Amino acid sequence: MTLNHIVIVGAGQAGYQVGASLRQEGFTGRISLVGDEPGVPYQRPPLSKAYLLGKVAAAALRFRPPEWYEDQRIERIQASVSQIARAQRSVHLSNGTDIGYDHLVLATGARNRVPTVPGIELDGVFGMRTLADADALSPRLATVRHAVVIGAGFIGLEFAAVAAAKGVAVHVLELGTRPMARALSQPMSDVFSAAHSGWGVTLDFGQTVASITGEDGRVTGVETGDGRVLPADLVVYGIGVLPNSELAAEAGLEVRNGIAVDAQLLTSDPSISAIGDAVSFPSPLAAHPIRLESVQNAVDQARNVAARLMGKPTAFAALPWFWTDQGELKLQIAGLSEGHDHTVINGSLETKQLSVLCFRQGRLIAVESCNRPADHMAARKLLARASTLSATEAAQAGFELKAYEAASREVASSA
Repeated sequence: MTLNHIVIVGAGQAGYQVGASLRQEGFTGRISLVGDEPGVPYQRPPLSKAYLLGKVAAAALRFRPPEWYEDQRIERIQASVSQIARAQRSVHLSNGTDIGYDHLVLATGARNRVPTVPGIELDGVFGMRTLADADALSPRLATVRHAVVIGAGFIGLEFAAVAAAKGVAVHVLELGTRPMARALSQPMSDVFSAAHSGWGVTLDFGQTVASITGEDGRVTGVETGDGRVLPADLVVYGIGVLPNSELAAEAGLEVRNGIAVDAQLLTSDPSISAIGDAVSFPSPLAAHPIRLESVQNAVDQARNVAARLMGKPTAFAALPWFWTDQGELKLQIAGLSEGHDHTVINGSLETKQLSVLCFRQGRLIAVESCNRPADHMAARKLLARASTLSATEAAQAGFELKAYEAASREVASSA
């Protein structure tokens, strides 16, 4: 089928990248980029870090200026999609119009999981997902004295580090037993626990939230599950996200912890692809379909779909990698550490310059690097080649990941 019109639903990282990659691949047809946020697509990771600190202006967050979309003939439509009519190959927009498509790309992203506790609607309670969230939150940091963060994941701890740097007393409540437990090994969690404690952040694990208290519609505190009431002029929650898969489900597409796709990122309808945070996809790194929430995943999947639509199909198998900046700590993760049964530490816990190598059944599956960017780059190259590095080798005195990667690459090229 000739593709004359490609419609992209979702104007975040993944949606923008599909449009940009299609033009880079030589697509000359019509591209419509549909999203309900005003303005042009922008970067989200800096919102909870540099943007809150005032180090980055809103204009600098844009992937491209508005005129770029005009030059590239990418039609930016500010609206939401209320229905997909698969039989007619069209989408119905919230502004009342219908747009036909030859191929549809769903890049609908995810939304914050909102705590189901009394008081969540009070003024001064925030999630952190959009530029509007950051713009509403930022001016409050200059006046608040006490902030409570619900959730010790990436977003919650990024905000905690920013607030602590601005002199706010921060108390983090986390149901689990350590920070970022879903993504990190125990040794690296310990590094970040110690760092946050050193910045004056109170980390409170194994805790639930009973309610958020307030006066005259404004937040004043948080009641914990064990009966304490913590003072709070500001509450920020970050307890994970939910994939925006409802539109796909209502259209009869298969949904399974997100929009289900095959190895080429096609849904159960061959005229519809899906990418990014909302997608559950097969991975050679996991025994079951996975859903990843990361910039790298969104970008790589977008490029993969654009290439396929231009006649160059390949199974999606990009190595996942992630990062977070908290205070003076830059954490970079290559691979997926889920199910690891052994770790080897290279570097210094004391100086917070280290890498944790995660093994499962003797095979290297992930590397977590704190303030060691060279290790991170080496790990990405090594894991992409299905490394044979053993835990015994990694634990030897003087072992350097960068040197090992270079040597193993040379051996592989000469074989």
